[in-house]
Amino acid sequence: MSLNRLSRETSPYLLQHKDNPVHWWPWGEEAFVEARTTGKPILLSVGYAACHWCHVMAHESFEDPEIAALMNALFVNIKVDREERPDVDQIYMSALQQLGQSGGWPLTMFLDPEGRPFWGGTYFPPKASYGRPGFTEVLQQVSSVFSESPEKVEKNTQAILARLKKAAQPTEGVAIGIDDLDDAARRLVPLIDPVHGGLKGAPKFPQSGLLELLWRAGTRNRDDAMKALVALTLNRMCEGGIYDHLGGGFARYSVDEIWFVPHFEKMLYDNALLLELLALAYADSGDPLFLQRARETVGWLKREMLARSGAFTASLDADSEGHEGRFYVWSLAEIEEVLGAEDAAVFARIYDVTKAGNWEEGNILNRTDAGVVSAEDEARLVPLREKLLARRAGRVRPGRDDKVLADWNGLMIAALARAGAFLGEEEWVGLARTAFGAVTAHMVKDGRLAHSSCGDKMVMPGLASDLAAMARAGIALAEATGDKAPFRLAATFLDALEKHHLDPATGTYFLTADDGDTLIVRPSATHDEAVPNYNAVAADALIRLAALTGDDNLRVRADRILAGLSGAAARNVLAHGATLNTIATRLGLAEIVTTGVKGEALAQAALKVPFPLRVVVRAEGVAAPAGSVTAARIASAPEGGAAFVCVGERCSLPVTEPEGIKAAVTAILA
Repeated sequence: MSLNRLSRETSPYLLQHKDNPVHWWPWGEEAFVEARTTGKPILLSVGYAACHWCHVMAHESFEDPEIAALMNALFVNIKVDREERPDVDQIYMSALQQLGQSGGWPLTMFLDPEGRPFWGGTYFPPKASYGRPGFTEVLQQVSSVFSESPEKVEKNTQAILARLKKAAQPTEGVAIGIDDLDDAARRLVPLIDPVHGGLKGAPKFPQSGLLELLWRAGTRNRDDAMKALVALTLNRMCEGGIYDHLGGGFARYSVDEIWFVPHFEKMLYDNALLLELLALAYADSGDPLFLQRARETVGWLKREMLARSGAFTASLDADSEGHEGRFYVWSLAEIEEVLGAEDAAVFARIYDVTKAGNWEEGNILNRTDAGVVSAEDEARLVPLREKLLARRAGRVRPGRDDKVLADWNGLMIAALARAGAFLGEEEWVGLARTAFGAVTAHMVKDGRLAHSSCGDKMVMPGLASDLAAMARAGIALAEATGDKAPFRLAATFLDALEKHHLDPATGTYFLTADDGDTLIVRPSATHDEAVPNYNAVAADALIRLAALTGDDNLRVRADRILAGLSGAAARNVLAHGATLNTIATRLGLAEIVTTGVKGEALAQAALKVPFPLRVVVRAEGVAAPAGSVTAARIASAPEGGAAFVCVGERCSLPVTEPEGIKAAVTAILA
């Protein structure tokens, strides 16, 4: 009988390791009992299905019988999918950083039998190279220290735990106003690459929260130069190799400073956040490139990321056939074979394809240096891309991680609903409605939202990130459709956050529920990671739900969260874009309340106002308390209906025609 226990799991990442000669355990109490019984330390390996270097370490070390035998002899080995258990990942990634090391995946941590970390790293080669110790040497030395110097291990564990607990302590809040937000954006400007966009240097990540911060400040101050930096970044990404020019969708990041060579994995969340920015940039600039890339990205989502339920799967791998990027890279000869010499010459000129190749021995399609392409050539390229996409479909595909994650789905549902309503793309809103229905139908058990669903396994209970993102999704869907049910569900998600995740010391939320797994510390975070910080997402949802329901107590809860986040955000702008954007929402959200016979026509016009700046309230869907401001607006509406635009305590005159909505919002935000 195999002592590798991962074959019983449903996570695609864990199943990738089920045939390793390593005696892997999944995360759980059984593994810790084994460690306590045997007296062995724990080797914790954390990764995810789309992670290239996770695959490299697996192939080099975990598939090697000699290294696996050493792991089995010296350690209890636990394998974790960070997307399935982000709470576990957050704790031990923070521990690695407390050791003075940069984070990343694969994460390799060594724990005592109680789960307390005492040393770790990321990727280790099998033998020492490029300044990295060999994995075999690491295993032997860590085991020796654990058995021969228990006092050193205990000292390390105590120091790391003390630092983790200190890092989780509340910091004094500060009052952040509009001037502070504008100053933060101005300080960000010189950090942006003026040629290629994005933060200067390499590697380059999308940093959607920081781009939104610039967009908001540029919009607020009518600063076209600031908004142009956002458009520049999106343009370079849309034309660079980080974008899939045949199939649509963006890769996780580029390894260089020009958005050329991607790490080829595609993540659901990146594409959700970029979809929103593309919609805003298109509305600002009218540049058809942004609309085209948005539509192509949704096309990719429909074609490659839909689960059978109608929700969205998590990611696509970077690797296929054992090579990173093989699915996406082309030779000139194959392009000539598919397109013929004449069409191939046109395609190669525009997409930077050469006989020698522009990356290793192949070509990454990109239009970085294509210059202005004529309308005639653009039209000619459409069927050429379709032919190449059809040829590519016959290749061995990268693996798809079929997990449905509630938080990542929430981000994509909100993006589709927001961008779809804003741009008049009804199909996108329909996709959002279907996915929201799938998550709420299949991932709620006994009234509690799950974090992950894959096969017949659900990871319960859900995390704060799940509740916050699905609340965001429900609110966006309610705005887009006028359906009351999604924002009612959003309210239940936010109530669950308050009941099961509240940290009374900070007013913010723990990532894990009070009845979830017991971990060495209860994780909590204020900073953004690849996704916006869940506390900021929750606060934004509370602010918007307060407008939708007329319940000012929700706004009080949002203020409490923002007070808990503001100190950290003021000290480190780059890590807290989502919080600063939520503060901007709190200080300047335009509430557009529509009512009467013309109410829906006015609501549709209101949806054309950029979605970060407004919330659309159909008064008929609001149980406005008697005597409230919302009730007074409804009662004072002229015959035939009107829209009321209010920011804080300031309101416009009633707007009775749809074409007057934008002007009223612009005037009151001025």
